[in-house]
Amino acid sequence: MAKGHSFLNHKLHSFLGLFPIGLYLLFHLTANYQATRGPEAFNQVVGMIEHVPFLLAVEFIFIYIPILFHAVYGIYIAFQAKHNVGNFGHFRNHMFLWQRLTGIITLIFIAWHVYETRIQKALGAEVNFDMMANILSDPLMVVFYTIGILSTVFHFSNGLWSFLVHWGITVGPRSQRFATYLTMGIFVIVSLIGLRAMSAFIL
Repeated sequence: MAKGHSFLNHKLHSFLGLFPIGLYLLFHLTANYQATRGPEAFNQVVGMIEHVPFLLAVEFIFIYIPILFHAVYGIYIAFQAKHNVGNFGHFRNHMFLWQRLTGIITLIFIAWHVYETRIQKALGAEVNFDMMANILSDPLMVVFYTIGILSTVFHFSNGLWSFLVHWGITVGPRSQRFATYLTMGIFVIVSLIGLRAMSAFIL
């Protein structure tokens, strides 16, 4: 029974990492990318999002609760895992280790980002271009956000590879090798989108 629950939890953890968390990450970075077109374009996108019916309920059901489960179970996996990089040093062993490390970094980054944006909004602040520009006016925050974006995108991209394996989509060495190149490409492209979006707020 315990093994059955563990299997289902692993499946759910993997699934939520892609649907809806991964999809929201892509949407969020794409929305932020509108800042490259100027403050008005970014504020317009934010305004459209803010007018989504029952936004708070939608955020809790499709974003916060899935992230909470994914994070809590991910931390459990991270501390239960036995890393054998020192013994074997194979590429996938390294990726396994970095998946756990970036998961911790990503959790810290998301928590801080939510505090600086959504919680500040609840306290009366307005989420707009000026808010992000003010946050990124601090060079330390630029470094922190750069690390956070790269960690988050890596965790998503490498997690996509794991999803394809765990769900039986890539079962052979050839398909898994192709998935490695595909997810590496996704990491590079999405990272560039995220970093370019961030740079638009740095005045």
